[in-house]
Amino acid sequence: MTVYILSRLTIHDRAEYQKYENQFEEVFSKFDGKRLSVDEDPLILAGEWEATRSVLVEFPSKQSAFAWMHSDEYQAISKHRNAGSSLSSILVKASE
Repeated sequence: MTVYILSRLTIHDRAEYQKYENQFEEVFSKFDGKRLSVDEDPLILAGEWEATRSVLVEFPSKQSAFAWMHSDEYQAISKHRNAGSSLSSILVKASE
């Protein structure tokens, strides 16, 4: 079943975050994911939105999403994301 990961980030150190971003696609492409949206200027429809970037990615299954998230390669670059930003993420299933 297709799953989506929606992440909201507040980038506070652009140079550190850029180290993550520079390596992201190489790692991400190995896990059958699709980057659907990266937006630093979303249209807020309701409520508060404090994040400076939103990211939406798709995977064919929860297993492939977790394989990516827990891979040694992703863990190695995620330290730069963590040092350069604050993050909230959720995983949701596609509607059937």
